[in-house]
Amino acid sequence: MKVIDLTHTITEDMPVYPSSEAPKLQETSTYEKDGFKETRMTMSSHTGTHMDSPGHLFAHRTTLDAMPIDQFTGMALVVDCSDLHEGQKITIDYINKNREKAEKAEFILFRLGWDQYWGTDAYFGDYPVIDDEVIRFLLDTKKKGVGLDVMGIDPIADENLTIHKKLFINNEIVVIENLKNLQFLGNDLFLFCVLPLKYRNSDGSPIRAIAIFKE
Repeated sequence: MKVIDLTHTITEDMPVYPSSEAPKLQETSTYEKDGFKETRMTMSSHTGTHMDSPGHLFAHRTTLDAMPIDQFTGMALVVDCSDLHEGQKITIDYINKNREKAEKAEFILFRLGWDQYWGTDAYFGDYPVIDDEVIRFLLDTKKKGVGLDVMGIDPIADENLTIHKKLFINNEIVVIENLKNLQFLGNDLFLFCVLPLKYRNSDGSPIRAIAIFKE
C-alpha cells in the first residue's frame, strides 16, 4: 500500500484567508518543567488544508458532525487543470477528458498547481475557479466532495461566496481547500480519505487528507 499526504503543515506563519487570524501554537507544558509536552492550538475551523460543510453558509444546513462517516472517504479522481492561467475558468472540457472515470468518482479534485505558491503572495492571486456547468456536473452525479489546491473554491474577491452557495444550498457535499501534492496522483481512481475533527456544530474543520494506492 502506498499513502500520499495531501495536507499542508499548520504553522503560525502559514497562509490564511484574508479575513482570518493566523493560528497560534502555544507550548503550555514542557519536558523540562512538567516531564511532557503539550500545545494549545488556537485557530479558525477553516485553517490550512480544511473542509467546509453546507452549514458553513446556511444555518439550516448540515454540519460535519452530523454527516455519516462515509461522507469523508471514497474513490477520487484528479482533474488536471494546471495549464490554466489567472482569471480563467475550469470548464466541463477538463472533466470530459476523463469522463467515464469522473462519473464513477465520489470526489473530484482539481489540480491547478497552485500549491507551488504556498507561503508566497502569489498564493492569494486570481486562481481559476469552476464554472456553472462543472457545478451542475458535481451535483448531478452526487459527488461526496470537491477539492482544490487553492485558497478557496470561490475567488478571494467574491465576498458573496457564490460557488459555495450553489453547492451547499440543497446538497450534501463538502468542499476541500488548500490541498497539495495532487501532481503525484495520476489520472486514475484512488482511495481518498479526508477526516475532519468531530466537534459540535462544525461548520468546517482542518483535515488530514491522504490518497491510498494498492501496490
